[in-house]
Amino acid sequence: MLIDTHAHLNLPPFEKDLEEVIKRCREGNVWVINVGTHYEDSKRAVEIAEKYSEGIFAAVGLHPEHLGDGVAKLKLNGEEYIIKREKQFDYEKYKKLGKSPKVVAIGEIGLDYWHKPKTKKKLAEFKQKQKELLLEQIKLAEELNLPIIFHCRLAHNDLIEVLKSEIPNSKPKGVIHCFTGSWEQARAYMDMGFYLGFNGLIFRLNLDEIIKKTPLEKILIETDCPFLTPPQAKSGRNEPIFVRYIAQKIAEIKKEPLKKIMEATTKNAMDLFKID
Repeated sequence: MLIDTHAHLNLPPFEKDLEEVIKRCREGNVWVINVGTHYEDSKRAVEIAEKYSEGIFAAVGLHPEHLGDGVAKLKLNGEEYIIKREKQFDYEKYKKLGKSPKVVAIGEIGLDYWHKPKTKKKLAEFKQKQKELLLEQIKLAEELNLPIIFHCRLAHNDLIEVLKSEIPNSKPKGVIHCFTGSWEQARAYMDMGFYLGFNGLIFRLNLDEIIKKTPLEKILIETDCPFLTPPQAKSGRNEPIFVRYIAQKIAEIKKEPLKKIMEATTKNAMDLFKID
């Protein structure tokens, strides 16, 4: 069995054939954690998970890019999807979602400096708002006793600083999803007890040395579908079933049997997210 610890079957690209995609997962013995990025798709993730007795789980949270005014745009295979941003984080609404027995994490939450303002003053305000949102959701994770799925893009040093200085006594559990940072940053996260999540980016970026150095007991595998499709897949749209290609690549990099990678990453996911 494999566990895709970060999927988005709750997003529009899966609306037309969701049941077929999940059927392929079940036939391929792949379990899935569907991850929220705003309230509506967090709610959708919970609804999908609650339809199945086993193998499908949910995480709920507000992605840093989805806080604010206007809309966020997602593009996949020439299609554009619009997500309405949330002006503020509604703690109680997310808390209610998080109480579902099928919710295994708060996420994805974190820091994202990809679309950042250019002036110093606006940049400082932008970073402060993201930090405040992050801390509020860490508080929610603590209240619900759930691990955290962290999103971090171009902001690893700031995230590490927040985790060390702003919440030094809470020691949250979680994973740094889609890790592409340096070895020093990887080691800092692991020293705090976090796992590192790897996906299709390991085929595009040279993360071999980091994967070699990262202990197997600290690795989770994921697809981030429908995005980041591995090159072995024929489809332009990624699916959870393709998580096996991530396991295979890690086995090659670490020079370990595929079975060992599968067993270890599945155990890691079960331990962190308390699923069985």
